[in-house]
Amino acid sequence: MKQTLKVSFPGGKKVDVTAGDFHVQTDQCVKAGGEASAPEPFDLFLSSLASCAGIYALNFCQSRNLPTDGLSLDMDWERDDKPPFSARVHYRLTLPKDFPDKYRSSILKAVDLCTVKRYLHNPPEFTLCQVPIDHRFSF
Repeated sequence: MKQTLKVSFPGGKKVDVTAGDFHVQTDQCVKAGGEASAPEPFDLFLSSLASCAGIYALNFCQSRNLPTDGLSLDMDWERDDKPPFSARVHYRLTLPKDFPDKYRSSILKAVDLCTVKRYLHNPPEFTLCQVPIDHRFSF
């Protein structure tokens, strides 16, 4: 399955992405020359890890008609800023007060199935090409 995301540059350090019907805005922090008006791209990467784990926890509960009031997930991210850029992710899942004991280990296994995480275990191949400018249509 192929998906194309369109990247645009609305000004300053902003870089926006259109993915299907959704428009995602990013910016850089003030220290990096941006206005801090939107999340930085790396924050979106981290958010995708956390939200993916979260949807697996939520789906687990909803598919079994289990309570979700009080269900929450926190994610800690620790990284080395120098190559080889190793990192550690730690999730803390808080279960609802009356969550059944028999499902406690199963929900952890479900969260571990996060698709974003699985792609990190088998990373995509990256290629880059430059599209030539056709000067015949220059203004």
